[in-house]
Amino acid sequence: MIRLIVGLGNPGQQYEKTRHNAGFLFLDGLAAERSLIWSYKSEFEGMHSTMTTLAGEKVLLLKPQTFMNKSGQAVGKLARYHKIAPEEVLVVHDELDFNAGVIRLKHNGGHAGHNGLKDIIACLGSANFFRLRLGIGRPVDASSVVNYVLSTPAKSEWLDLMAAINLGKECVDRIIAGDVQAVMGQLNG
Repeated sequence: MIRLIVGLGNPGQQYEKTRHNAGFLFLDGLAAERSLIWSYKSEFEGMHSTMTTLAGEKVLLLKPQTFMNKSGQAVGKLARYHKIAPEEVLVVHDELDFNAGVIRLKHNGGHAGHNGLKDIIACLGSANFFRLRLGIGRPVDASSVVNYVLSTPAKSEWLDLMAAINLGKECVDRIIAGDVQAVMGQLNG
């Protein structure tokens, strides 16, 4: 069962609608649908909320405010405080390896160069967590990845990303409940 959902992104208005903030966009959409309120928790270095699932389970939501490369600091602090094991964590993040609009659920694995995931793995001491990967596509010029992820997508890409986010939000209660194989079949198939 999932007890913590982490959305990855960068704090600040200038990053709000960038590709790299796909995780924040996911959690903001989920919070809006469920009328959740965000509060800043300095001890966890992040925006924090609590969601009650359709089954009545309480799940913590976290948007680290440490910037992407240090996301693990916030995740590690919150997980340790609430005694949440890595396998009870779902991280929602942007994924360069998939086109905009593609969404995949994965358990365990490496960081594939994603600095947010890399820091979370280091701070949790484990890669044994779930990832909801939101495709953003890859730039034609490999040397411009940083500029690409920190820029706003074209309208068609934005619509594709929002469609993937909406599909993920529809599946989130099933993921939390542990129905991950069925969700993987739906999203990854």
